[in-house]
Amino acid sequence: MNPWQEALDRIEAGDNRDLATFLDGLSDLGRRAIAIQLPGHMTEELRGGFSARVDIEGLATGFRLAGAACLTGAEQVAAWLDRRELRRPRDPELDAALLLPLLRRRPLEWRRDLAVRLAARLRPATGRRRWQRAEGVPGWDLVAALVTDTGLEPPDGDAFVVGWAWRLARRRPGEDLELDRDPLLDALLPRLFQAQGVAEPLGRSTAMTELAALARTGRVPRATLVDGCASRFLGGGPDAEMMPFVWLWRLLAPEPPEIPVLDLVRLLPSAGATVTELAVEELRRAEEAGLLDDELFAEAVGALAYRPEKKLVEEAVRWAARASGPRGGGAVPALAAVFDLDDPALRGRAVRLAVRLAPYAGESARDAVREAAARLPADLRERVAAGYGEVAAAEPERPVAAVLRAPAPPALAPPIASPDELVAELRALNWRSEPARCERVLGGLVELTHRDRAAVVAALRPWLEETLPDGEPAEHHPYMFRESRIPFLVLRCALAVVAPKWSRRLSTGPDDYYASSESVYQRLVRRRLEEVIALFEDGRTVPALLATPTSATGHVDAAVLVERMERLEGGEPLPADFEQALLRLPRRHDPELVVRAEKLPGEAGRTLAAWFRDGGWPDPVVRVTPYEEERSYDSYSPPSWSRRVRVEVVTPAGLPAWLAELWGVDQRGPAYLSYPDDALWWPLVMPSHRELVAAALLRFGRWVSDGNDAKMTALAALAHGDGPVGAATAMLIAGGLGHRRDAQRAAAAEAALTLAARGQLPAADLGRAVAQLVEAEFVVLKRITAAFDDLTAAGAHAEVWAALAEALPALLPRPGERPRAGLGELLAVAARAAALTGARGEVAGLADMAERKGSSRVLYEARHLHETLTASGTTPPDGGQFS
Repeated sequence: MNPWQEALDRIEAGDNRDLATFLDGLSDLGRRAIAIQLPGHMTEELRGGFSARVDIEGLATGFRLAGAACLTGAEQVAAWLDRRELRRPRDPELDAALLLPLLRRRPLEWRRDLAVRLAARLRPATGRRRWQRAEGVPGWDLVAALVTDTGLEPPDGDAFVVGWAWRLARRRPGEDLELDRDPLLDALLPRLFQAQGVAEPLGRSTAMTELAALARTGRVPRATLVDGCASRFLGGGPDAEMMPFVWLWRLLAPEPPEIPVLDLVRLLPSAGATVTELAVEELRRAEEAGLLDDELFAEAVGALAYRPEKKLVEEAVRWAARASGPRGGGAVPALAAVFDLDDPALRGRAVRLAVRLAPYAGESARDAVREAAARLPADLRERVAAGYGEVAAAEPERPVAAVLRAPAPPALAPPIASPDELVAELRALNWRSEPARCERVLGGLVELTHRDRAAVVAALRPWLEETLPDGEPAEHHPYMFRESRIPFLVLRCALAVVAPKWSRRLSTGPDDYYASSESVYQRLVRRRLEEVIALFEDGRTVPALLATPTSATGHVDAAVLVERMERLEGGEPLPADFEQALLRLPRRHDPELVVRAEKLPGEAGRTLAAWFRDGGWPDPVVRVTPYEEERSYDSYSPPSWSRRVRVEVVTPAGLPAWLAELWGVDQRGPAYLSYPDDALWWPLVMPSHRELVAAALLRFGRWVSDGNDAKMTALAALAHGDGPVGAATAMLIAGGLGHRRDAQRAAAAEAALTLAARGQLPAADLGRAVAQLVEAEFVVLKRITAAFDDLTAAGAHAEVWAALAEALPALLPRPGERPRAGLGELLAVAARAAALTGARGEVAGLADMAERKGSSRVLYEARHLHETLTASGTTPPDGGQFS
């Protein structure tokens, strides 16, 4: 008999019960034979790809049984059972049940030593993603079984308590494991309120409900649970960690004498919102029972008054209002703290209450009220003075505007200098590669191939062997070489150099499905790449591509373009490459370049010279209007697909046909992006025609505030370009500032800051766009307000005010209308921007709104803005005027 082979056969068959019986009946000699073979076998299997060939979780218990039965020392067994490959058996409870009888053959002290060593290795399971995280603590079931079996004290450390909590959560319906009969309950219950990481398993179990029931029967002392919850609350932590204990507290419903009043008052300044709300409820019950003295009452109200949550501050004011005169006097300093809140209604209520309690306020409280009242508006200051004596108005702080700085423009990487560098960049290309990298690779490939095609081919051969294993032809990998995605077409260009025959077969194959629906901008990029592919397939080269950018914005320096055309030595350039180069020319150039351009031969030379003489092409007129599209044929479409922007482009007469196509906007049907990242190319296609690119970004795909494509990233890049900006750019920025995703809003704000710092932000158009989008419910006013507030803080206050001066007349309520939600906050931002700008004048409808009676936030901010715009005798910070 070969004990090792018989054990291995049972392990690989997954027959763990039979294996346990076999191991239990082995002699010492048989166990020693298995112990010698076991570690080496595992090493060999892992070296040979064991994890890929077999189900480790399915076989883990078998290997664990063999090691526990046959290895000798406790440390050796503990290390074996904690091996990364073995610590997660498929059924941990069955695993522990099979291991325990085998381990009972060992002495008691040996088993206790093993339990201690295994307990020291316990750690909660984790994963790179939430869905990869296993539930529980690997190894806990065996440690718990050993602790119970040997009478050992439960080990220290949170991991054992967390494992117990997961065990409670894993109980199956009908399983005979009542909490009151759990042998670990009495030892672990006090530690349950201290261990970190128990919230998730407790939230998935009925343990808290069972504990409350056991407290009612006397099996568990109520004081242990109540004090445990209070200590957990005092320990602090996120609301999610507190929720099971908040639930237990509510189940216990402590009587007022059981409420730890002092502990709950100490919680109020810093506890999470959920725990704080619970503490307020319990303290109010304690107060009704006469258990909250005046000193603790004043401390509690003061703590709530300084909380950032508005509803808790409101609770502090309500609590103070319900107090009797002498008791309420202790809360007066808390009311003074409310005077500085940016909430007119709550601030006015605090002032009225402070005046009512003035006879009961101590001298220090009266001083605090007078100091805070100095910063109040004049009407509220007068009310406070009636109860506290004269209040001198504080010197108003002069608004200080931030210095407006444009975000740093992108940098352009240097040209590729060698075939080896070219291959390294090709390997780095993927389907999401950015346009600048693709242009750099393309430009390097063309120039290096023209200089020394043989050297480039030699460098590309290893890349081709990696890309096409086993020498398979390129047509066997169409997903890589035939797709119309730009990075794949760049790879096709390299393929055309190193394997032109394979490339030609792909060129004669079926067209890519998505190519038929791409935009005109994408079509130009693709045509230019296909020209290069055909060039290389025919064995030809050119000295350089005319349109390779010389700036990160996508521009091609005019002098560099002339020099590149001179290098053609009379040959005509590639047509699409020449068209792209013309679109990438800056709007300003050296007049002397006209002379050099006129000397260029051929049609392309004459076209370039004419472009220089005429100063480029006239700009079209762009108009945009948001509208809701009828989608009755598809009632399941999300709302964002029915929100559209009508784009109208009036193209000047006399343009070349290819340019008229680029400058026109096809409105014949829905326009979609073939790929979400396609839009990243558009600012580089026409870096001197920003308004046209903005119109295209509005036209294609979902409404910009709802999509998750690259439009806002493209907008941020577009802002660094050149050319007019107007209604389309403004509509795109407004939609981006109202985006539901933080990253997209940040990109839109970056574009706005860039344009503002360059003095190019179309602020009036932006204001009209905001008004249109808010009225049509295309954007949420709250997001727009937050974005404008951030722009004001960044130094774009003048532009924000100019935009809001245009938007507010449309957003203010007409007589008899209710103000729209969030208008008060927008008016507050407008007042800050106006003060920083020094604006003076009138906004249609604002004066009438400021005269309305009431104490709401929106009316207060309307009055504040009106006062700011009509103030006299002050010097505007920027010398600005508005009328």
